[in-house]
Amino acid sequence: MGRMGQALVAAIAQAGETHAGGVDQGDDLVALVGGSDVLVDFSSPDALEATLNACTAARKPVVIGTTGLEERHHWLIDDAAQDIAILQTGNTSLGVNMLAALVREAASRLGDEWDIEIVETHHRMKVDAPSGTALLLGEAAARGRAIDLATHSERGRDGITGARPHGTIGFASLRGGTVAGDHSVLFAGDGESITLSHRAESREIFARGALKAALWLAGQKPGRYTMADMLGL
Repeated sequence: MGRMGQALVAAIAQAGETHAGGVDQGDDLVALVGGSDVLVDFSSPDALEATLNACTAARKPVVIGTTGLEERHHWLIDDAAQDIAILQTGNTSLGVNMLAALVREAASRLGDEWDIEIVETHHRMKVDAPSGTALLLGEAAARGRAIDLATHSERGRDGITGARPHGTIGFASLRGGTVAGDHSVLFAGDGESITLSHRAESREIFARGALKAALWLAGQKPGRYTMADMLGL
């Protein structure tokens, strides 16, 4: 009954696929998973372990679009992916994942003399920052430069911060109104700059992407996958 859940129901109906059912807090997750071909999860990090346990027990694949995941959640996903197919992503939009591919390519070719800044804007109700999409884009940039994002990121600048550390990837998060999601990646060089961006106009784009990912994942072997795998990027 959440906003993404309702968008998914609408996308499934529009595509002519069968909606087996949905789960909100307190509902019977195990029964739903058992009667489904694939699960799509846009819940919360706290619910992830129960979701993975139910899917693993039933040998059913799962698309995870939940954001705000921590390192321990990724350990759980890696463990479950030995038995079932899992596609985990910070954003199910096809456009965002194409943007990530462009960011990776630009970061690889421009080199670390170009500074990278990622700016994201979301509605006032979003609880995590940076957004899962911003982190996805940051990871893409880090892969392009063959560096570790965790040790090369700058967040929450305030006060006398000193000069920008060389080779880092900066993040800025804006919150307000009902913005579905705006993301920009700035590559700033000496005397020139490039901005790659994506604007989400509605949640329907995430629902359509999640549905496409679910239909693709249903035919995959156990393992951990990304939207880039599904798109062949």
